[in-house]
Amino acid sequence: MARKPPRWYFSFRSPYSWLAYRELVDQHPDVADALEWRPFWEPEPALAERLAAAGGEFPYVPMSREKHRYILQDVRRLTAERGLSFAWPVDRAPRWEVAHLGYLVAAERGLGREYIAEVYRARWELGLDISDPLTITTIAAELDTDPRGIADAADDPAVRERGLAALLDVSKDGVFGVPFFAKGFDKFWGLDRLPAFVAALRADAPAPVPQDDHTPALAATGDFGHAGGCG
Repeated sequence: MARKPPRWYFSFRSPYSWLAYRELVDQHPDVADALEWRPFWEPEPALAERLAAAGGEFPYVPMSREKHRYILQDVRRLTAERGLSFAWPVDRAPRWEVAHLGYLVAAERGLGREYIAEVYRARWELGLDISDPLTITTIAAELDTDPRGIADAADDPAVRERGLAALLDVSKDGVFGVPFFAKGFDKFWGLDRLPAFVAALRADAPAPVPQDDHTPALAATGDFGHAGGCG
């Protein structure tokens, strides 16, 4: 069996995934370029039923109010440490398939990385509603690509089939939260585990990859089960 390439699972919903994204592209661009980028999102009931029928499952556990309050505090600390602008979004009627299935189409057009950057910026820096197709329409226009097919991807049967395949990958890889990094059979969950993943990946590189001496250390959260990650 061929060995799987290194990969990371990201979610537009998770602030820790956004922070991991910034860490990857700003501090470890060589690692970001070496990875497969795979979306992780909570499916709607219809897609969840199809996932179960195909033998997969999505490991979502509702978040308690206490954990939500903790994450609010924690993300404020982490963004302040990094000097990032930050706006906590208000999700009135979240439909995560809108943005994540839109990514599959953008990636097919060769705009996956650009799309991710703009969706993260919209959600976590501007506080916009990425479940609104109008937000995705604006992002597609900014990327100079036809919004049709991206903004309405969640309602396209063909794209939903690709979404089902992506969710089956989530299940097969045993992903239970994001950010989630995988190298062979080794798995790393959470923002705090990103340095270990980077070190493991660079250790296998055919030639030494220069380290960035200005990479800030990531402070541990103190919660062994948290690790700077969420579902």
